[in-house]
This record gives sequence, C-alpha cells and structure tokens, in this order.
Amino acid sequence: MTAFQRLILRANSGRSWAANAITLRSLITLVEGCLLVALGVHLLQAGGLLVSGTAGISLLGADLTSLSFGSLFFLINLPFYWLAWKQLGLNFTLRTLGCVTLLSVLSDVLTSSLPLGEVSLPVAAVAAGLLIGLGVTLLFRENASLGGLNILSLHLERRFGIHAGRTTFSFDLLLIALAALAYPWPQVVGSALAFATLSFVLGRYHRRTPQTTKTTRDITHSSEDSVQAAG
Repeated sequence: MTAFQRLILRANSGRSWAANAITLRSLITLVEGCLLVALGVHLLQAGGLLVSGTAGISLLGADLTSLSFGSLFFLINLPFYWLAWKQLGLNFTLRTLGCVTLLSVLSDVLTSSLPLGEVSLPVAAVAAGLLIGLGVTLLFRENASLGGLNILSLHLERRFGIHAGRTTFSFDLLLIALAALAYPWPQVVGSALAFATLSFVLGRYHRRTPQTTKTTRDITHSSEDSVQAAG
C-alpha cells in the first residue's frame, strides 16, 4: 500500500457528515494545497521533468502535444470521478473535482504569468517533490485528492484483488520508461528524484487519523502485507 492509498483511506475513515461539511478553514486549506501543487508542477515544467500519477502523464502529454498541462490534467481525471464516487463517497468526489479544476487553472495561470527560465534540475526536482507532497498532504487532510491512478489502484484492489502498491508501481515504471524514450537522461534522472522526494514527503508528513473503521484497517493491513510479501 503506497502513501497515496494510505492517505485516501485514512482521510475517509470514521468521518461524520459534520466532519465532511465544508468550512472556511477547510476551503482555505484546499486552496493552499492546490497552490503548493501548482507551484511544484510549474517547477517541473521549467525543468522538463515528470512526477508520478496523472500529473506526470499530463506533463508528458503537454510536452508532446499542443495542449496545456491544465487542460490535459482536467481531461485525464474525468473517467476517475465515477470510481471515486463509488469507492470513497460523494463528498470526497466533489472536493476532488473542485481541487482538480482549481489546480488545472492555477497551473496554466502560473505558466503564462510566472516564467522561470533555466533551472537547476536537481533543485527543481527536490523542490517540486516537496511542494507537491506537502500540497497533496493538505488536500488529503481535508478529505480531497487530485484524483487519478491511485483511485483506480484502490478500485482494482477491491474489485479484482490486484495489489494497489503493485498497480501504482507499475504505472510509475511505465511513466519512467516513456520518459526515457522522450527525454535526455538528465531529465529522466531528475524525474526519478522528483518521484522519490514526493513519496518521501507523503510517507513522512501524513497525519494518521486516531480512529479507523474495521474495513479500513483490514484493507490497509491486507495491502501492506501483500506488498511486503511481493517484495
């Protein structure tokens, strides 16, 4: 079970309607999280780097097509909202839709209004991984996400018994392989560094919820045991 899946499950465990109700504080936190991620994505774009998940696919697509990152990120996430609703509830899905839309807009605004010029690839990779990791952590703490492949991984695990960790790892390997075909090796290495930094931040800074449902504990423990056995 990856840090993304653990964050999703913990963010949705034992939450009452009152806990899910949107407040000014949670709204500000969601905007802050999206802004941090948008800044991280802007750094990645300046260095021609990728990161894991649908954001990485969107960055790759933006480099290979005439579409912007924001447009691609919004479009790629559309098929995952139905899965999010089925697996994690309407509240989570609506918040995720709002965050994906906001990130799409912010990233395109930053691209047009904040040119960065040439950047150091290692610095851009680490800084972007930190910014995106902290931003995603804030979103999960407010019962939201940036959608994408991690929701699909959870669905495949629950429906077909395919380990979520293996699915996510396979997607990331495929993305790195595509990057190796499309980019020079310094950018591939830099992208791998961004992957690693993001994963480290999510694993270090996510906050464990004090109460979890039995179903959540069973899914989490089962997935983690499976990934450990596979390793």
